[in-house]
Amino acid sequence: MERHRAYTIALRIALSLLTLGLFLLLFPGVLGSLAGSPWLRLPSLFLITGFGLLAISLQGFRLLRGLSYTMWIFTAVTCSLFYPAYFTGIGSFSFKSLIIPLLQIMMFGVGTTMGLSDFARVIRMPKAVFIGLAGHFIFMPLIGYTIAHTFGFPPEIAAGIILVGSVPCGLASNVMSYLANANLALSVTLTAVGTLLAPVTTPLLMQLLAGEYIPIDFFAMMWDITQIVILPIAASLLYNHFLGGKFEWLDKAMPVLSMVSIATIIAVITAAGRESLLTVGPLLMLACLLHNGSGYILGYTMCKLLKMDEKTCRTIALEVGLQNTGLASGLALKMGKVATVGLAPAVFSPIMNISGSALATWWHSKPVTNP
Repeated sequence: MERHRAYTIALRIALSLLTLGLFLLLFPGVLGSLAGSPWLRLPSLFLITGFGLLAISLQGFRLLRGLSYTMWIFTAVTCSLFYPAYFTGIGSFSFKSLIIPLLQIMMFGVGTTMGLSDFARVIRMPKAVFIGLAGHFIFMPLIGYTIAHTFGFPPEIAAGIILVGSVPCGLASNVMSYLANANLALSVTLTAVGTLLAPVTTPLLMQLLAGEYIPIDFFAMMWDITQIVILPIAASLLYNHFLGGKFEWLDKAMPVLSMVSIATIIAVITAAGRESLLTVGPLLMLACLLHNGSGYILGYTMCKLLKMDEKTCRTIALEVGLQNTGLASGLALKMGKVATVGLAPAVFSPIMNISGSALATWWHSKPVTNP
């Protein structure tokens, strides 16, 4: 009881700090007479402390615990927005050079959750796998293209939105499916198959849909995806086969390392593209919500129309709506456009985590009425 009370107090303090920080940020005239004063740092300090304390306090509430990691991402993003110099590099060393190795570590971690049985399930549930892949690799890229074209974003920002829609689903969809009482086996299978198809599907979709915005080298992007995704996952499958279970400390460390990696990547990209983000940020957030929400609705509706069971409907909704933004960030870096093309993945990632967690939590409270 005392512990729960402490978490509740921390939550109230966090919300108060965030409210005060946003107020001072939206109404800078309040501190206008303090020009040049250290007090002008108050909005950033309130926001950073507020998000960090919120991340800690949410751990005390079972239904909200899944949002804790997302709040840590918001903490990192807020730090990089207000203090970008600390996230760009040290001396001649640029933090952007860490993005690819961190992604490869993440993909190795993804692979440790997979096995050959995940691919074999395609034979047992071909209809569901086909619908999920079609929604992800046909409709989501087209929705991304439509949103980018309609909103009139600068070419490289528009290409980033299309890139997010063209990458496979990520590990987050598996976590959300588990929380939503969905079909976890189907979720893992869709993630595995979509990831294997990515070296061909993503460059092809980018060439077809984003070629008018930026030049796309099909074979270069194919090799980049192979380096970032396929090789680490292949290495992890070999690890599972020959050494699985022999290094418990590594198995326990990989999820934490993966979460730290994605937070670091988002913070570095946010700092690199800070000026562009301050210009198009609100509109980019709206684009993300439309793209993300369309994926959930489309995936769920397709399955309902085809009279599939509730667990499958939930799974495909989450698989279609959630993208591997980490891979999109890595590809943006490989293109040398992390500060522009990479902005969409950086913005989409925390928003998708929030929406996915909220949807999964809501579904968790709704019993599955059919087998």
